[in-house]
Amino acid sequence: MSSIRFPAPDPAILARREEIVVGLARIVPPGCLVTGLDERRAFETDALTAYRSVPLAVVLPRSTQETAAVLRYCHGAGVKVTPRGAGTSLSGGAIPQEDSVVVALTKMTRVLDVDYANRVARVEAGVTNLGISDAVAADGFFYAPDPSSQLACTIGGNIGMNSGGAHCLKYGVTTNNVLGVTMVLIDGTIVEIGGDWLDAPGYDLLGLIVGHEGQLGIVTEATVRILRQAENARPVLFGFASSEAAGACVADIIAAGIVPVAIEFMDKLAIEICEAFARAGYPLDAGALLIVEVEGSEAEMDAQLRRIVAIAERHGVTTVRESKSAMETAAIWKGRKSAFGATGRVADYICMDGTAPLGQLARVLKRTDEIVRSYGLRVANVFHAGDGNMHPLIMYNVNDPAEQEKAEKAGEDILKFCVEVGGCLTGEHGVGVEKRDLMPRQFTVDDLAQQMRARAAFDETWLLNSAKVFPLEGRAA
Repeated sequence: MSSIRFPAPDPAILARREEIVVGLARIVPPGCLVTGLDERRAFETDALTAYRSVPLAVVLPRSTQETAAVLRYCHGAGVKVTPRGAGTSLSGGAIPQEDSVVVALTKMTRVLDVDYANRVARVEAGVTNLGISDAVAADGFFYAPDPSSQLACTIGGNIGMNSGGAHCLKYGVTTNNVLGVTMVLIDGTIVEIGGDWLDAPGYDLLGLIVGHEGQLGIVTEATVRILRQAENARPVLFGFASSEAAGACVADIIAAGIVPVAIEFMDKLAIEICEAFARAGYPLDAGALLIVEVEGSEAEMDAQLRRIVAIAERHGVTTVRESKSAMETAAIWKGRKSAFGATGRVADYICMDGTAPLGQLARVLKRTDEIVRSYGLRVANVFHAGDGNMHPLIMYNVNDPAEQEKAEKAGEDILKFCVEVGGCLTGEHGVGVEKRDLMPRQFTVDDLAQQMRARAAFDETWLLNSAKVFPLEGRAA
């Protein structure tokens, strides 16, 4: 990450800024076009705040048709486009370039249709993740993926990054819960991919679209699966003497064929930070903590928990505390969902997103701590342990360039180790610019060339979210 850079802006495009703004103003009304410097600064970065760049202009379309008109204009004018949802990307996926126009879908917030009989909902891309569940909760339904930023992040951004969440262990990530999309291509063409059914005919283009990081088009609407709420759910806190013991316990739970709704991990530093914020009753004497949630009837939950407790005991569990009320359950999850924000109260940090095989969790946790300590920094580990999606929060002083460089190098070393043991660079945050230059660590030259050919089939001029995902050297652009 210390080498993150964007190509130099095109001086010809910068010189045409006023012309471009006038062209956009013919498409959308004044309230949907941001042109002032101070106002544009609000869009200069996302949750990877160490990097920022003020865009040429920002457009806030209100419909698929307006989005298509904007892209058609930008394509004809040769102007780069940066798609944006709520700007919660932790990998720099929504950071613009100086010679790009941001297209933000935050005005497209309607739930268009809910079909309970077929368990699907049609929503605009600017609807928040939690907003989908809120729209159907009164009828006993919910939308399963639940990123920690679900209060703010939007379904369009979730589709772009294939976001997950605490409950992805049982219910899957975004790709498992999206059935169809309306997408606008760079030339303004509107296409429908997938549909209202579970398995659409033809090539599985939807599998290509989910996780495309805004490089193939701009998703404006989505058809998502909604599910019946479980009969009951019960989170349990498990305290362990060490991170290694907790990691080994997770591997054995999954190896035993047990699939809880969620298995979340916190190390000692993360426990202390989250407990100080949420007062959730986390065991402060533990070296690591697991939040394991099961659901179903009381008998089903009791049976599953007996098996999980027996496995935890083999790994020296020191605390077992079941939630006894809805209030206690809310507090337990508040602590976990607030982990990133709570850590931000303590220090600046970089949040990594490597994924490790479950059998390697204990080893990766140990190595993560060694790597960060070698740079003289601290790390709080909090992550989705059930699928090995790790989120080390490497803490540093953002006002100290030397510390920032150390934090970035530590993060790179952690991701390289994840790949080395059979994992991958990202689980749910995407590649963006953060992991762009590490892609050759996981993919061969031929692998990357094939991926870039697929990308170019949708956007041969590389105007959409360019300078992301693929290393700049050797790129077809």
